[in-house]
Amino acid sequence: MKSPASGKRLFVLRARLARRLTLLALAGLAGGMLLLAALVGGVAHALGCSWEAVVSGHPFASGLWSLCAVLLLLCSAAIADVLFSAPPRPQGVCLTRETAGQLFALLDTMAARLGIEPIQHVFITDDMNAHIHQRPAWGVAGPLDTCLMIGLPLAHSLSPAQFTAVLAHELGHLSAQRRGWAGVAGALRAWWARTLDRASAGFACIAPWLDEKSIGFCVQMLRLARIEEFEADAIAAELVGHDLMGEALVEVSLKSHFLEHDFWPQIEAYNASRARPALWPFRDMALGVEAGFMRTVSDHAVAVEESLDERYAFHPSLQQRLSALRVPCRVPEGEGTSAAVHFLAPMLPRLAMSFDRAWWRTWRKNRRRRYEMFEG
Repeated sequence: MKSPASGKRLFVLRARLARRLTLLALAGLAGGMLLLAALVGGVAHALGCSWEAVVSGHPFASGLWSLCAVLLLLCSAAIADVLFSAPPRPQGVCLTRETAGQLFALLDTMAARLGIEPIQHVFITDDMNAHIHQRPAWGVAGPLDTCLMIGLPLAHSLSPAQFTAVLAHELGHLSAQRRGWAGVAGALRAWWARTLDRASAGFACIAPWLDEKSIGFCVQMLRLARIEEFEADAIAAELVGHDLMGEALVEVSLKSHFLEHDFWPQIEAYNASRARPALWPFRDMALGVEAGFMRTVSDHAVAVEESLDERYAFHPSLQQRLSALRVPCRVPEGEGTSAAVHFLAPMLPRLAMSFDRAWWRTWRKNRRRRYEMFEG
């Protein structure tokens, strides 16, 4: 079947910006590699001179050359640590086709319509988010391993149809921006961004200068990310319809605000004075979202969206995305079955237990730290 995205005109600005940032990343990485090679060559030269000094009977000169070799070796190790920082491995609970067959069948169908390879690895996380995670097989090199990361709170917050729209958006990223050489280019840009971040954190003496020189690259990377969101929205809208895509965006915004400003504070306040939690957030999340989220007071949905500095926002605003889709902002009608129940029902007890345990360990540690600060 012909992909809906195949006839779509590419965003010219995105293509040009991605190409320019990739070239900058390549130049930066090449410069770092040349610097590392020069340092390693300096180590070899210093060791050779030290040996010659020993043979010639000049122990003092040999010691100086050995000291120089040690210093250059330490510099080489520091540069290598900055350059060869691998992206993190995917974290979460890995789904299998046996336990989530309906979800994988949906993903396979959408991948076929977009003309891309089926998603083989799906991880459930504890975030209110979904994204495509790509990582070179050998850390910083090798073929790209592609995973789809899906947040359990997100699945509890959306209807099956809305959830399908979000998945279509994520596969839209993969179809338009992250396959073939475009995926390699994205990995290179991410590699250079990690290198800049680690260099700024590891070399305090040059951090201000480095931050000043790299701010332009970082801002343009954020700009590219926002353009990619518009493109993925457009591709998803071709798959599931513009109205459903807009509805899913509004629902995600509403439920994100509810979970952050209502659900989680209530959970923590209720458990604050108890040795063991009486409410477990992930076990009770489905009921919490169903019973606690009040649509009658959410008609002004856009007003609750956090105001962000446009220059440094990872995503366009909700209004901008709805405007690009040419759909109005309206509060969706509630549905009885969530995507979590529809697609993940057999796995929900295990997922809830896993994330609740991790949450309790972190929350108990933070609570103990607060008590120690108060007592001190």
